[in-house]
Amino acid sequence: MKPLLIELGTEELPVKALPGLAQAFFDGVVAALEKRGVGFDAADARPLYTPRRLAVLLPAVDAEQPEQRSEVLGPYLNIALDAEGKPTRALEGFAAKAGIEWTALERTSDAKGERFVHRAVKPGAQTAALLPEIVAEAIAAMPIPKPMRWGDHDYAFARPVHWLVLLLGSDVVEAQVLGVKSDRMSRGHRFEHDKPVWIGQPQDYIDALRAAHVLVDPVERRARIVAEVEAAARQAGGSARMTDDNLEQVVCLTEWPAAVLCSFERAFLAVPQEALIETMEVNQKFFPVLSDGGRLTEHFIGIANIESRDAAEVRKGYERVIRPRFADARFFFDEDLKQGLVSMGDGLMTVTYQAKLGSVADKVARVAALAEAIATQVGADPAQARRAATLAKNDLQSRMVNEFPELQGIAGRHYALAAGEPSEVALAIDEAYQPRFAGDDIALSPLGKVLAIAERLDTLAGGFAAGLKPTGNKDPFALRRNALGLARTVIESGLTLDLQKMLDAAIETVAADMKRLGTLKPVSGEGKPSLDEILLGGELYDFILDRLRGYYADKGVPAAHFNAVAELKPASLYDFDTRIDAIGTFATLPEAEALAAANKRIGNILKKADTAIPAMEDPALFTEPAERALGEAVEAALDDTTAALHQHDYVRVLNRLALVRPQVDAFFDQVMVNAEDPAIRANRLALLKRLADRFGAVAAIGQLST
Repeated sequence: MKPLLIELGTEELPVKALPGLAQAFFDGVVAALEKRGVGFDAADARPLYTPRRLAVLLPAVDAEQPEQRSEVLGPYLNIALDAEGKPTRALEGFAAKAGIEWTALERTSDAKGERFVHRAVKPGAQTAALLPEIVAEAIAAMPIPKPMRWGDHDYAFARPVHWLVLLLGSDVVEAQVLGVKSDRMSRGHRFEHDKPVWIGQPQDYIDALRAAHVLVDPVERRARIVAEVEAAARQAGGSARMTDDNLEQVVCLTEWPAAVLCSFERAFLAVPQEALIETMEVNQKFFPVLSDGGRLTEHFIGIANIESRDAAEVRKGYERVIRPRFADARFFFDEDLKQGLVSMGDGLMTVTYQAKLGSVADKVARVAALAEAIATQVGADPAQARRAATLAKNDLQSRMVNEFPELQGIAGRHYALAAGEPSEVALAIDEAYQPRFAGDDIALSPLGKVLAIAERLDTLAGGFAAGLKPTGNKDPFALRRNALGLARTVIESGLTLDLQKMLDAAIETVAADMKRLGTLKPVSGEGKPSLDEILLGGELYDFILDRLRGYYADKGVPAAHFNAVAELKPASLYDFDTRIDAIGTFATLPEAEALAAANKRIGNILKKADTAIPAMEDPALFTEPAERALGEAVEAALDDTTAALHQHDYVRVLNRLALVRPQVDAFFDQVMVNAEDPAIRANRLALLKRLADRFGAVAAIGQLST
């Protein structure tokens, strides 16, 4: 086996696409090797890349394919040989195609009889001979949405290609890819080592480029950036804010990173720190330095792609580019403070939220009514909930949010505090947007939770009422994300709210506005539900449950557990979550599988029942000992679980019901449910139904049966 190196040198590749392109190139090479049966050792191998190159380095690859065995089936004997045993034209043609005499063919048999077969073994191709097509195949499979063309040919790639290193062991494999011939000469850093770099053999690659001021391993580059940024932050007396996204982009922007500690005027700290951080991270890819208390300091860290002999000049450049953006932010903030948060809301009447749903001011009024109602149910202050909802969208009219849209809610919090609003109201204005993205925290304050729920209820109700239910990849009002955000807020906050009642209230407020606006019509064309049908049919409830399916799958909850609870459609999502946990505990019990199967069997029996089933069984009609034993066990279990069921202690309910397994097993082994006597049959069905109903009060346990 020999080490393999493939390096594709390019112009600077798109930053956000770079990791994906590198992974796709690596996967493509590996897949092409596997497709051709070429063995290799990929232990610890991973994509290597910088802004100017994509590389695959495999420590050991077979020098050739294994023997290539083929088997081609020919005609059956009754077609291949005539009555005298001589070859027919069919057999002669098959042999000629195989390139041998017919007498050299072998025979095999299948269900239809005996037939001729040509088996051949040929030596495997040399890996070096296969590599040109392997590289070309890997490149062709890469996901490049907007390929570039350069020169006067038809080649296309993410960026123009300038060199190709292709080494198998110490030998150069001759190839031409995208108009570039392979050799062993890589390239060093564009500024610090702008000349070819000799690669003697693949295992020298990483060290050779490091000597040329290129850290080709992104893991090493990341570690160096983190170490230098942390050291610079300590020098400034703070800690660096390093988000995964910002760090990843800096890794993809540099080949030889060097941290530069910078600063700005302290006067800019009067601006909300979120605006300054947004500018530093999004626009300049800098790392802000925070104090021990998490507050922004006047320091930040830039990452240069060179080790400058004059770091002071680099520092001046970074500080010079940041200053105008900070000055703009300060101007916007000061002007917004002069206007005031309350007066910003005056313009919301003229901003259309959605044609059928009215203006943003109309939405604010709907959310305020919902927030006030929800607050009374969860113990929050209704007056503060209405106040927070009334102000929550005002910052959309601010200069700050117009320049930094990501700060909506955050800017509102600062303006509310500046206007003297209670801190609870100000915080709720910010938290209403949480969770802002996948994996983000939900709102933490009681008022923030109320506002987050009310906001999403209105968005969902309005979206469905206006006919904006998501289809395929189209979800213009982010209804899927809002549904999951609503569910997460309710569940993770432990709020026992009736979801269907909340949805009904939200749809009623939307319907009132749509009637006033004259837009209350069927959602869309023929066959689509009207607003009332949505309200009664629970379509929105089902939509939210569908979002929860993925939520629980990500947490490792089996689909059968989710389906068992979803079948009941609990009114409260928190109650839904409690049942999911109980099912998970129940499933670990040794009795679980048998009881799930028994429940499924009982359900099927009850569905086929052709007689009226009494509400209670009559012990006097028990005729079998196993029947009587089950009746006593069920009665005791129901008595023991009634209080726990009312307390939503579903784990205790299921644990107690699990104890009836011996009686259930004995009943089905020894008792004929469908007895000839109608009264006895109905009595046995009533007994089974009472047991199934108690299980069913927690979840459809039969769903757990495989």
